[in-house]
Amino acid sequence: TVDVTLRDTDEEKASAAFGVLQQRFQSMHRDWHAWEPGHLADINRAFSEGRKIELQDDIAFLIRRSQELERTTGGRFNPAIGGLIALWGFQTSDYPIIGPPPAPAAIRSWLEKRPSSLDIRIEGKQVSSNNPAVQLDFGGIAKGYAVDIARDLLIGMGVKSAIVNAGGDLRAYGGNDQPWKIAISKPGGGIIGGLDVSGDEAVFTSGNSQRFRQDQLERYPHILDPATGWPVSGLSAATVVTDDGTLADAAATAILVAGKEDWPEVASALGLDTVLVIDEQGELFMTEKMRDRLTLNSDTDT
Repeated sequence: TVDVTLRDTDEEKASAAFGVLQQRFQSMHRDWHAWEPGHLADINRAFSEGRKIELQDDIAFLIRRSQELERTTGGRFNPAIGGLIALWGFQTSDYPIIGPPPAPAAIRSWLEKRPSSLDIRIEGKQVSSNNPAVQLDFGGIAKGYAVDIARDLLIGMGVKSAIVNAGGDLRAYGGNDQPWKIAISKPGGGIIGGLDVSGDEAVFTSGNSQRFRQDQLERYPHILDPATGWPVSGLSAATVVTDDGTLADAAATAILVAGKEDWPEVASALGLDTVLVIDEQGELFMTEKMRDRLTLNSDTDT
């Protein structure tokens, strides 16, 4: 669900803007979807068959940006793990999933193939991969790029102040006179606190509390560590604030994968200074700049 809030915009301009955004989001959903028929599914099929295929500009951008981010995060962000996500049954919109995890031997078999976005080659308008195990799933970056596109469209149409909110992840701009009030959610429900956005910023959270696989013994979050093939542990949520939605989305995922010990290193490598993480016991850790900006609820422990 995408919510768009505009300020100081007349009805005619707002109606036109909503119409443009609705059409654009529908096309993005169709073309970037990892498991429904569309352009990305066609690309993944070509990779598995060792073929080249024509490439749309949006997906070319996502691949190139993903390659940069995979390098910078030491592989913690890797959108080529669609095969692993499918193995776990997480390429679905129906949660929770009931049942045991994949067999360890199947996970080991996937790990041996070492799929990476760095295995992808873009030549002109065509794309290919030298690794047939590469299966792209942009679940960790697509919303960020989508809200960036929406922001650019709105500015191009003369909208001076807006929030584009894609399922709780958002980009807000134009709050100089009246800052946008952004709430930060608590894993499992409730609000940790809030912060003001007065310029042009994205606020993205990656968490493992809502999407998971459950069997009789254990709960398995949907965010997977590409290095181990298993769900992340240590942190339950990460929130990133920066002026680039694409970066904020991917960074929140990479920081969650990095875990309790290594998240500051990943944040620093990505040039981020406004980050909050929450561990599995509910304790908060944050950068100095986030501490300066975040107003905590009175019942929130730090």
